[in-house]
Amino acid sequence: MLGVVGVALFGTPAMAAEMSSAVAALYSSVSIYPPSAKSMTVCYGFVCRRREILDFAPGDRNALTQIMAAGRGSAVAERAAVQKAVVWFDRRMGPILGTNKRVAKADFRYFDDKHNYDCWDTTRNTTSLLLVLQDWGLLKHHVVGDPRYRGNTLVLQTPHNTAVLVDRATKVQWVVDLWPRGYLQPPDVMPVEKWVKED
Repeated sequence: MLGVVGVALFGTPAMAAEMSSAVAALYSSVSIYPPSAKSMTVCYGFVCRRREILDFAPGDRNALTQIMAAGRGSAVAERAAVQKAVVWFDRRMGPILGTNKRVAKADFRYFDDKHNYDCWDTTRNTTSLLLVLQDWGLLKHHVVGDPRYRGNTLVLQTPHNTAVLVDRATKVQWVVDLWPRGYLQPPDVMPVEKWVKED
């Protein structure tokens, strides 16, 4: 069951695993609780101005467990499964939030914050979902990394940030970036080294 988060923030306790200061700042900077194994705050409306609580029902956990089971064989397969898990999240929340009308690369120029995520919202939401998957033991080949930032006005690269997974074996950092994609499109998944050079 989903409930609106009011000013008083009826939230959830922090996850048992320790978070880095960069990940913790995603939540403290907008005064929300980090995700727990049972629920997460979903941000939308640009910089988390609108919020909803996603309480994970047994069916949600079963669906995500099935999705992630397909990725157990390798790191490559797990990243593909993570893309599907993020699409599941988009489908799960879109009709509730109205973000099923969202567009790729939304920002304040679209004048439709109530139906969209900015990159801060997608970074928080994707990181939260990844932390939940990690807490449930569904990430075998990766751990949740610190969010990454890019932006260089000298070369007309606009500011942008994203969630990150770190490959346990190679230590390569991979972005999981939903913001450049429209509703139900898989997030970009690529090495951070490539992502930081994109427009």
